[in-house]
Amino acid sequence: MKAVQATQFGNPTVLVVTQLPDPTPGPGEIAIDVTHAAVGLVDVFFRQGHFKDVPGMAQPPFIPGLEVAGRVRALGEGVTGFTVGEQVVSMSAGTGIGGYASVYIAPVRGVVSIEGAGIDPALAVAVIPNAAMAHVALTQVAHLSKGESVLIHGALGGLSAAFPGIARQLGASRVVGTVRPSKLDAAADTKLPYDRIVDSNELPGILGDEKFDIIIDPVGGAVRSHSFALMKPGSRLIVVGNASGDWEHHVKTNDLWLASSTVSGFNAGAYLPTHPDVIRPALEAALKMVVSGLGETAIDVLPFEKAATAHERMESRSLNGRIVLTP
Repeated sequence: MKAVQATQFGNPTVLVVTQLPDPTPGPGEIAIDVTHAAVGLVDVFFRQGHFKDVPGMAQPPFIPGLEVAGRVRALGEGVTGFTVGEQVVSMSAGTGIGGYASVYIAPVRGVVSIEGAGIDPALAVAVIPNAAMAHVALTQVAHLSKGESVLIHGALGGLSAAFPGIARQLGASRVVGTVRPSKLDAAADTKLPYDRIVDSNELPGILGDEKFDIIIDPVGGAVRSHSFALMKPGSRLIVVGNASGDWEHHVKTNDLWLASSTVSGFNAGAYLPTHPDVIRPALEAALKMVVSGLGETAIDVLPFEKAATAHERMESRSLNGRIVLTP
């Protein structure tokens, strides 16, 4: 198979296109002939070596990539409900690697059929896995109730862009986003279902006296610090990433007590393997969201040979949607 390997930890030039033996599915797994592989910021963190000392994390050489779209190549022992040739999308296999390849092995629980749905596979892989994670975060961690308000930082980013549609689907009354100044023009043109998108550099004052029930933060750093002024008693701040690169940010737990607010982390790689029962309903909700048009986001499609370019763009934050690679 054709694959993009990270030959060592380092800058984007460590990504090299190579040929490797085709993998075969084991029991409970599906082999997918990949047509599209999504690029995520977490792929960049893996390549840079941020998680190199975490037990079980990939060591070079490894194939980055969490999410793929394609057609079923083969079914492992015991797999039912799918047929060879069927068009599907898969979430991460749990290891956080393997997606930038022409063949991908996925646990059946993380695969959803898009056959006959009339969805562009590039859009499907760019949105459905993240929307499924957004559904889990909002239902299982944030416990969103109908009529509550949601603030989403990094509003146009890959993961963030999946939250407004799912929030609407779950009955959120108001959905507001924040972006850095360079993305305000793109925000003005977005089709994502936000009520308003504001400049994150002007937080918290730009939102006046408005407070939110739930805040989704994949950014961290100063943006996370400003979030506490936008919370009311009972609010929940869900930490879903660290795009700022501020790995030293701290929260004073006594402040949480005094404000009667909650800070929770959501990492799909940690949560989903221990809560497998939430994956199927989340994928079904994500598919429904995309079919209904609530996940329209900007997508750039590049060949595997441009994987380093894709990572460079991710690092420079010069992207207003998602990048998808094709073999």
